[in-house]
Amino acid sequence: MILNKGDKVSVLDDAIDGVVIEVKGAEVTIETTDGFSLTFKSTELIKIGSGNAMNFSFNKSQVISEKEVVKPNYINKEKNNKKEIPPPEFDLHIEKLVKNYKSMSNYDILNTQIETAKRHIEFAIRNRIPKIVFIHGVGEGVLKSDLDFLLGRYDNIVYQDANYQKYGLGATEIYFKQNVR
Repeated sequence: MILNKGDKVSVLDDAIDGVVIEVKGAEVTIETTDGFSLTFKSTELIKIGSGNAMNFSFNKSQVISEKEVVKPNYINKEKNNKKEIPPPEFDLHIEKLVKNYKSMSNYDILNTQIETAKRHIEFAIRNRIPKIVFIHGVGEGVLKSDLDFLLGRYDNIVYQDANYQKYGLGATEIYFKQNVR
């Protein structure tokens, strides 16, 4: 499929729509409805409208609705009820866990971080805490992958990357399913 500048497109495996702003060979850059510029392979996009097609029909309500500011269609899940307390956050950076870590090997550092995470998970399960957040940082991803492996060994736990606006890419949110038999 040939895409041209101005074509309206949708990403096949994601809920992203946008308008083509640049085509370089097989790579197509689009401006999303949220205003971000993202680049995809042309095989990952499907054309949903053409920027070249002119619509000559005139409808007063259509003109009024086009002037209205389009609000993003999302639900902010982070809006907390005033009575709801935020989930406990546990920083797994080694400098937050031990005083003198300079003499520790990488293996010992990672082991300390994973054991700390394990203790917090067990505590949350025992005390029926519904959700916790581990701050692990970005780094090379070793701690995050080991944390994912640890969390995968538990039943009744669901985990995901934590709120990007609050933590960036360096945190994981863990939900504990309660009363599952």
